[in-house]
Amino acid sequence: MSFIVAFAVSLLASMAVAGPASAGEGGHRTWHVQVGSESSDQEIQGMAFLPSEIFINERDTVMWHANAAEIHTVTFLAAGQPLTDFNPFDPNELGPVGGASYDGTHYYNSGIMANVDVPGFPAVKDYSLTFPREGNFTYYCLVHGKMMKGTVHVRDRGTDYPYNQGDYNRASRVQAQSIIRDGEQLDESLAEQASNHKVMAGGDDGVAMVMRFVQPTVTVHRGDWVTFANTGTGAPHTVTFGNEPANIFAPSGDPTDFSGGDLSSGILLPGAVFKVKFQTEGTFKYICALHDYMGMVGKVVVVD
Repeated sequence: MSFIVAFAVSLLASMAVAGPASAGEGGHRTWHVQVGSESSDQEIQGMAFLPSEIFINERDTVMWHANAAEIHTVTFLAAGQPLTDFNPFDPNELGPVGGASYDGTHYYNSGIMANVDVPGFPAVKDYSLTFPREGNFTYYCLVHGKMMKGTVHVRDRGTDYPYNQGDYNRASRVQAQSIIRDGEQLDESLAEQASNHKVMAGGDDGVAMVMRFVQPTVTVHRGDWVTFANTGTGAPHTVTFGNEPANIFAPSGDPTDFSGGDLSSGILLPGAVFKVKFQTEGTFKYICALHDYMGMVGKVVVVD
């Protein structure tokens, strides 16, 4: 069952119990959306806003809450602005842009959001916008692009709401559980591709991300090569031995003749591989410099 179908089925089931919410005569409402999702050990990270679509009225407010250790953004692009690859050096992508009331045409950005303190990023936990005018407004996570988008549907003031917050929460829980199951299946698939000479450097399928090196500990002989492969579709990683370089995005060291010390792949984009030839016996620990705080670490044991 697709996530859109699962979401719709859950909402319909909720409506059978609760029914639509009346706009009533009271003040404006604040609605809540979760940014991302994750397994209890942070290994599986979801690439979705929960809920991904929400129906509100003019002058209502939406508050987004960081719900994962992986970094995300809530970003409304300006009219005609293309969605481009995430630039970690652009302050307009890293930090908040725009006011508290969305005008429907300009660039608004939450800045980096995460539910933990992320090394190197000034992450925020919550972000809110008020919507004073009607329209259908699509937003994205700049880090994960078109794979992670949401829509705020704003209707005329006083319109009855098709769903209440409880409906959205129940449907979001169903979707979050589906994302975890998808990530677990992806993890199993990666394990089938891994070996002592091939480590899967994470993985993602547009729904879930596996934030682990799959077969993180391998044993090889001196003079052997180990290939680190990122077979995902959106999430970058690094393979970094020794000290993290000042610029974690650029490669450093010689992977063709590694005897210990500092070595890094730099950013390992989806579809890329990093091959290392181990010339000395020993145990060599490595990390993903982007996701080690989630537990994305490993080691290569080299024997004679």
